[in-house]
Amino acid sequence: MGEGEENVEFQNEENLVTYETVTEQKSEVEELEDRYKRLLAEFENYKKRSQKERDSLYGMITGDVVSTILPVMDNLEKAADAKTEDINYQAGVKMVSKQLSEVLIKFGLKEIESIGTTFDPELHEAVSHIEDPEKGTQEIVEEYRKGYKIGNKVIRHSMVIVAN
Repeated sequence: MGEGEENVEFQNEENLVTYETVTEQKSEVEELEDRYKRLLAEFENYKKRSQKERDSLYGMITGDVVSTILPVMDNLEKAADAKTEDINYQAGVKMVSKQLSEVLIKFGLKEIESIGTTFDPELHEAVSHIEDPEKGTQEIVEEYRKGYKIGNKVIRHSMVIVAN
């Protein structure tokens, strides 16, 4: 101990507590508080990371299921557009097609705009190329198959014909 410092002693009924003991206990409490805060922060980070992983997994599964259903939706749309003399049959197919489309929209499915837009390899798959002086450079003139995305993830690219 330095000059002017005394060895302070506190008398407790059961035992004698020195200044050094109190300081050691304070430092131990501070260390335990620091460990607690770090552990709490690690747990919060774990919860955030787990939630992010769950969301990502949900998005992947949703995308896989929706991409499996898309050919069924394509076929229903073709059946709805097919010429038939049975108007009730055609109306029924259109209702089922519309209902399936609405269900997929609830899962976040959005159609990729194609005709009249500029070709984007992230969204479109070019299956043919034509020369047309009336169209702009890399302009999409026809769509063979609709493309879809959920959020920012492309589920299926649009199959398109590109001009110039």
